[in-house]
Amino acid sequence: MEIRNIAIIAHVDHGKTTLTDALMRQTGAAGEGVSMDSNDLEKERGITIYAKNTSVTYKGTKINIVDTPGHADFGSEVERVLRSIDSVLLVVDAQEGPMPQTRFVLKKSLELGLKPIVVINKIDKPAADPDHAHDAVFDLFMDLGATDEQLDFTTVYAIGRQGIAKRKLTDESTDLSPLLDTILEKVPAANVNREVSFRAQPFNLAYDNFLGRLGVVRVYEGVVKNGAQAFVKKTDGTIQSGKITKLYSFTGLAKTEVPELLAGDIGIIAGFSDIYIGDTVCESKDAELLPSIRVDEPTIELSFMVNNSPLSGRDGKFVTIRQIRDRLERELEINVGLKIDFERADEFKVSGRGELHVAVLLETMRREGYELSVSQPQVIIKRENNKLLEPFEEITVDVPSEFQGAVIEKLGRRGAVMMNMKQTGNDVRLVFEGPTRGLLGYRSQFVIDTRGEGILASRFIEFRAHAGTIDHRQVGSMISMIAGKSVGFALWNLQDRGLLYIGPNADVYEGMVLGNTSKGEEMTVNPIKGKQLTNVRSSGNDEAITLTPPYEVTIERGLELMQDDELLEVTPKAVRLRKRYLTEQERSKNKRQVIDSGLSA
Repeated sequence: MEIRNIAIIAHVDHGKTTLTDALMRQTGAAGEGVSMDSNDLEKERGITIYAKNTSVTYKGTKINIVDTPGHADFGSEVERVLRSIDSVLLVVDAQEGPMPQTRFVLKKSLELGLKPIVVINKIDKPAADPDHAHDAVFDLFMDLGATDEQLDFTTVYAIGRQGIAKRKLTDESTDLSPLLDTILEKVPAANVNREVSFRAQPFNLAYDNFLGRLGVVRVYEGVVKNGAQAFVKKTDGTIQSGKITKLYSFTGLAKTEVPELLAGDIGIIAGFSDIYIGDTVCESKDAELLPSIRVDEPTIELSFMVNNSPLSGRDGKFVTIRQIRDRLERELEINVGLKIDFERADEFKVSGRGELHVAVLLETMRREGYELSVSQPQVIIKRENNKLLEPFEEITVDVPSEFQGAVIEKLGRRGAVMMNMKQTGNDVRLVFEGPTRGLLGYRSQFVIDTRGEGILASRFIEFRAHAGTIDHRQVGSMISMIAGKSVGFALWNLQDRGLLYIGPNADVYEGMVLGNTSKGEEMTVNPIKGKQLTNVRSSGNDEAITLTPPYEVTIERGLELMQDDELLEVTPKAVRLRKRYLTEQERSKNKRQVIDSGLSA
């Protein structure tokens, strides 16, 4: 049986997973209601977080498909996948056209010499403009330096959610056969040289409680047999020997245990505790290394520590520093975009690709019963040749034209420089380049400035010279001075002073952040103070109070809202903001120490 290996790549929400699900249903690889996004967080957010493998059979050919994330924070998932396949389906929304992550994934594909098949998706949208989207994709290929052969790409038009594809917009079609036929015609068959000793390379990792670390591999040569002796060769020259204990192949979404994996196929190898992305798994100790797989470096860092607030230990099953450490060590087994420094005994420095990358990890941990505190995210600053470098991003903003002024002003203050502006009807697309530092804490402000109608997307470009001071408009914190249950009357008096994060009858403690102040000043308040009762009635004393719904603090919002002297308290049942030092006396003492150390320096 011939094998085709493809990946589906796109910007977030352009329809990759929906299209993959439809391909599986039409080929009989999966039933109705089955989706590639099986993780609870993926279902809730409507985005792909983890790269996943499936396979379908069409006209006697096995097609291995890798569904990749579309969000920039999970770019490390995409990079390594592209090295293991022979072509890509580049999915582009017929209305939005190419977006920042489209550029990122296409650039990676072109650099590897892949020739994409372009799928213009969602052509049924009222505002869809497939011809304009196609032209924009062609321009993007040109901008990225595509070869003449890559520029001669094939285009297929699709309605992913209905499972329909067309080679031409005027064609009549009722299924995805035109797309599947295009894959068979345009994607080269996988190399099937099976007469030599085997070589395979992991491009993804998995973990099993019984088998330990698993390597998701592409077999490039030979035949890998279960029970065979093998070597794992690393780029630093070290070699690990061992025995292959299990082999799995993908059939639809299921993992099927098999006696062997043939050249050209994608499967799973068990038996090596130290197998890693980019290693070469081979039969011969003298085998040549396969080209290494590079993963982009993290751009932000923050500290994970034990939750020591007055409300700690109420919700969580796992609350100790040792339990948190063990969980983070397990995460490193599969999350290659993550780096963790375990040098300190009381806190761990975690580095990731962006706020969403870290937020997903925290959300997963809290659902597993973990309770912890984290510090404010900071960008990673490098020093090279006595120069400070920091990460820069390309920021693409789509907004109605009446909001463009506020966006340009706010991003300009945060160090971003506008590179391009394009008007289409009443909408405008703004492209900026600016430091990652400037984006921290901006997304929630962006939603307010654009009344929820704007779309902001960004992608990491490179480390550049430090941009100097950035004007972050700091909002002040509204801090509780007392412990107890919040009272509606007290909150009613406070809501005019700023934005509240809590409602009535919420557990509060001294040093907990209840909201922010509109004037940017810190304010200590009493949220449990009730109305004074007397036996004298007067007009106006008993008027009903009206509370504005609180701005709920989620993990992502908390990471954006928190100040550098605050912590985010994460438990299975609650997410709270608090001051690192809970009492006003401790905060004043710490502030004096910071000032004194600055003067002495």
